[in-house]
Amino acid sequence: MNAVNVKNFEPGHFDFFGIMANGDSAGFKPAADIILGRISRRAPRSAHCPQRPYADNGGMMPKSRSCLAVMVMLLLSSGCATYKPARTDNICSIFRGDTKWYKSARDANRRWGTPVGVMMAIIDQESRFVSDAKPGRSWFLFIPLPRRSSAYGYAQAQDPVWQKYMRETGNSGDDRDDFADAINFVGWYTDTTQRTLGISKWDAYHQYLAYHEGQGGYQSGSWKRNGWLKQVAGKVRNKSAAYSAQLKECKPELDRKVDSWF
Repeated sequence: MNAVNVKNFEPGHFDFFGIMANGDSAGFKPAADIILGRISRRAPRSAHCPQRPYADNGGMMPKSRSCLAVMVMLLLSSGCATYKPARTDNICSIFRGDTKWYKSARDANRRWGTPVGVMMAIIDQESRFVSDAKPGRSWFLFIPLPRRSSAYGYAQAQDPVWQKYMRETGNSGDDRDDFADAINFVGWYTDTTQRTLGISKWDAYHQYLAYHEGQGGYQSGSWKRNGWLKQVAGKVRNKSAAYSAQLKECKPELDRKVDSWF
């Protein structure tokens, strides 16, 4: 069963601020009104700064309430933000942007033995580190047709192999759009590839071929007649080598940040 991927993907889209702006959100506006209402009722009136009724202000909120509304929106939005590396050509830049990613990659390396550079190069090729990446889809006139596969998330894992991963690892709550879960999946898959096909975990070229074609597809040798796929595997090999060389330079710094209590 194929592990992943099709050539193109179509990132999903969640326009948080668009939802907030049009006022159609099912939960955010009422919550903000409740919070603002409670604070307004509890705030004492001041002779030096009397509160004006909402209706007397020409339909405008008082400055204190409007500022508080902005703060509430920022707090809500910060909880939904997903890290997206600004640069994907440098692994140190990626991990410095969010050291939790480095910790997750290091944990996967320690559990499965696959080099961090190999795992990160595979994810880079599959999704460019887009959390909700999906395969593209065709359209018939204005009707969207089914997507070409069930691949989803950072690792572009398809439904059957993701279910197998969760069964074999006991990680039943893992999500494909969670980076820690996705890189652990890549570590698991490359480990099973080594055990079933004898491909070294350091061999990014052949590991990617097996990852893309599935272990059965790799064994059949279908990739040998696919020039495009072999070219892509070469890119993954080169990216893995670059990532591994870069990581040597910043690994001590990242280890200190991850292991420090402060």
